[in-house]
Amino acid sequence: MSEGSAPVGIVLVSHSGEVAESVARLAAGLAGGGALAPVATAGGTADGELGTSSELIADAARRVDRGAGVAVIADLGSAVLTVQVMLAEGEELPPHTRLVDAPFVEGAVAALVTASAGGDLTAVAAAAAEAYTFRKT
Repeated sequence: MSEGSAPVGIVLVSHSGEVAESVARLAAGLAGGGALAPVATAGGTADGELGTSSELIADAARRVDRGAGVAVIADLGSAVLTVQVMLAEGEELPPHTRLVDAPFVEGAVAALVTASAGGDLTAVAAAAAEAYTFRKT
């Protein structure tokens, strides 16, 4: 991350708090040394059950927002839908919050690496989305 520039924040939204936390730890571990962009999780419901919570998502987004935008990566359909509704309503999320269409694990790693290297919100979203093209065979 270049000195003096604010990093893009990353929010990982999963139906499971444990999954979200594990993916965040993996991404941080793979992002290498140096300063990491802020990453927060919004997994499960407020009472620890499986599901999604707009309150947890909004809180996570506020915690990572440094003014350069927030990239949100979600795991499954209703998590995506929750973020889409929040963006449409425009009140709970920080300005310049973007839902990124990316695979959850690979996209989280690519987003955090790019944000930590000083990429802007467009670059972070593109890197995360590009993870769809990485073939395993």
